[in-house]
Amino acid sequence: MAGIVSVSQKYLSQRRQKMRRRQQIKIIQAIWRTILTSALTGGLLWVALQPIWVINAPKQIVMKSGNQLFSQAAIQSVLVISYPQSLWRIQPHDIANSLKQQPTIAQATVSRRLFPPGLNIEIQKRVPVAITQNPKKQSSADLLDGTGVLIPLEKYALLNPNIKLPSLKVLGTPEQYRPYWSQLYLSLSQSSVKIMEIDWQDPTNIILKTELGNIHLGAISPQLTEQIKVLAQMRYLSAKIASSQINYIDLTNPASPLVHLNQTKPELNPQTP
Repeated sequence: MAGIVSVSQKYLSQRRQKMRRRQQIKIIQAIWRTILTSALTGGLLWVALQPIWVINAPKQIVMKSGNQLFSQAAIQSVLVISYPQSLWRIQPHDIANSLKQQPTIAQATVSRRLFPPGLNIEIQKRVPVAITQNPKKQSSADLLDGTGVLIPLEKYALLNPNIKLPSLKVLGTPEQYRPYWSQLYLSLSQSSVKIMEIDWQDPTNIILKTELGNIHLGAISPQLTEQIKVLAQMRYLSAKIASSQINYIDLTNPASPLVHLNQTKPELNPQTP
């Protein structure tokens, strides 16, 4: 019995020694991990603070849209940044937000580039769908996208060297028609009748210049979709009446369209095939 007690005590003593060694090894490993982590952090901080990680000029910034690369002049026209600038102090999210405030840019993604140091910027340009003109002002024409955002022609030209202007023209004050532009443009873009001009100078009577002649819509209303449908149904009108004979077509009431000829008497409800 005494022998059994002696063996048990020896076993317990050896086990305690093993546990102490394991604990010592864990402490040593933790100390080494702390030292390595501190050294790595310090090294990265030292590398980050080196002069190489600085943006000194626009040439270190690459901006593109799809396969199109932009010139330094184009980059400077939309990007406001002071030089020199530490690469690590630049906030890509803030730069992306500032770019999206530009009327020529719809979306922007910005990321840091380490080798060589700089910025990579990917943008999505706004697509103009119409040229705006305000006859009451002598200012230069602007462009308009499908959502109603005005795009200065000069800024658009900087990002689009091979500029191709839209054929649709809008007359009037942008402040008047911009709240309704998205609705109107969506309807007109689905029309099978070619529309060259929208005259919004009188908000109570919007006039479309089309291949059929001038179309009077009246004020913008929930009937707009129906008006455009009726316009499409009248696209064969030129086969029955010469366009030179038509003064204008009145679609203010799409249920009862009127063709006003150059005589005094209008023709009611023209039949279409």
